[in-house]
Amino acid sequence: QAMADIFDFADEFGPEKVIHIHEAALGLKAVLVVDNVATGPAIGGVRMAADATAGEAFRLARAMTFKNAAAGLRHGGGKAVIIADPKMPAAEKERRVRAFARAIADITDYIPGPDMGTNEACMAWIRDEIGRAVGLPAPLGGIPLDEIGATGFGVAACVEAAARFSGISPDGASIAVQGFGSVGQHAARFLCEKGAVLVAAADSGGTVADPDGLNLAALIALKKEGRSVVAFGGTITGERDAVIDVACDIWIPAARPDVLDMGNVDRPQARLVVQGANIPVTREAEEALHRRGVLSVPDYIANAGGVICAAVEYAGGTRRTAFATIEEKITENVTAVLEKALESGHSPRDAADGLTTARVRDAMRYRRAF
Repeated sequence: QAMADIFDFADEFGPEKVIHIHEAALGLKAVLVVDNVATGPAIGGVRMAADATAGEAFRLARAMTFKNAAAGLRHGGGKAVIIADPKMPAAEKERRVRAFARAIADITDYIPGPDMGTNEACMAWIRDEIGRAVGLPAPLGGIPLDEIGATGFGVAACVEAAARFSGISPDGASIAVQGFGSVGQHAARFLCEKGAVLVAAADSGGTVADPDGLNLAALIALKKEGRSVVAFGGTITGERDAVIDVACDIWIPAARPDVLDMGNVDRPQARLVVQGANIPVTREAEEALHRRGVLSVPDYIANAGGVICAAVEYAGGTRRTAFATIEEKITENVTAVLEKALESGHSPRDAADGLTTARVRDAMRYRRAF
């Protein structure tokens, strides 16, 4: 059934390779999808989650194809999922990640990076095994994406670029973040530095909210201790998805795929949705938001900061270069997409897909066809 799902997704752009990995002795189950390499070797994260599927891997790989093309990077799109609990003991996690790396050693047109459930240390293990990875620890010459908050910085740049289309600037705006992990925390930090007020945050343990503003530093400290945001006292708390209902100017889904669908799309009260996670909103829900007059910036436009940083690292650049490149490219892309959406009357997703598929299709013209 998993392979049938992949074949159902196939189109003119890909996928180019789908590899299922099963090593019973190590308990390793994984899927690698290399979607499209017309613009160069694929860069995409290695996600570890107990409920990951081949279909999810493909959707994420396609998002990376579009994300890298939209950002004008010399890389195609791919994604890997290791089907396992990312909170397993560290030694067992290292064994599985290293085994996964050895299994993909010959797939040289895929460059792994960190994703949900993996981090810089995991990328160091992968590089140690096969000689290639991005998002490496600083001692290995890498630019640690999660540590510096590359994706969150890009989300903040997206909010600024969208200001003239949404009427909402970061200064004084109220923000709610679903998924207070590495992306959500840094997005909140960079936006609060620009004058925004964090009024709600959620993680797998629940939601904490305060219309007068939450103490961001205290919440980040809780997360560093391995605790949920709900341990922060003196405010309103609720279940994990209660953050969807919090009144705010900007809502940032930075958690799992498909957290907003047609069953709950009427619940967000924000005027601007900036997709910090990959595929957090279904296409149908995006169209519904558009009809309601809510501006939703697509995932591969809004959250490209991490992969832009990874591409800079792969090319030998510095942190300073990475931040400057993220701001430049995301500002240009958000502006181009939202201008096209405004002119055409179509949703930002349709506008983004139109621009991006044209870039990929143009790159594919230069590939050998015989």
